[in-house]
Amino acid sequence: MTHSDTGAGIPEMTVDELKRRMDEEQPLLLVDVREAFEREIADLPEYGQHRIPLGEFPVRLHELDKDRPLVVYCRTGNRSAWAVQFLQHRGFDNVWNLSGGVMAWREEVDPSLQQY
Repeated sequence: MTHSDTGAGIPEMTVDELKRRMDEEQPLLLVDVREAFEREIADLPEYGQHRIPLGEFPVRLHELDKDRPLVVYCRTGNRSAWAVQFLQHRGFDNVWNLSGGVMAWREEVDPSLQQY
């Protein structure tokens, strides 16, 4: 299963599905809700990510397009799950939480990433 829905109603995408979509150059926007220092430690490949630390999310929401598919990620998927729920409550329908976040990407796609 590549897409799932947590019991809390938060749609999720696996790292394998995200990698496939990135490789096929499918149009989607990655939204990184981590802090800047975390990106310096480990990050997904550059795909035109939009970076909004979670603390700034409510005031920077206007920067995101409701019509564009969004995949939100953080280190393990907890903060990004909150952000996805926040977006859903504001009318974003085409949005997923990256299941397991950057650490799942490290485990399943790119073991060269530093763990933190």
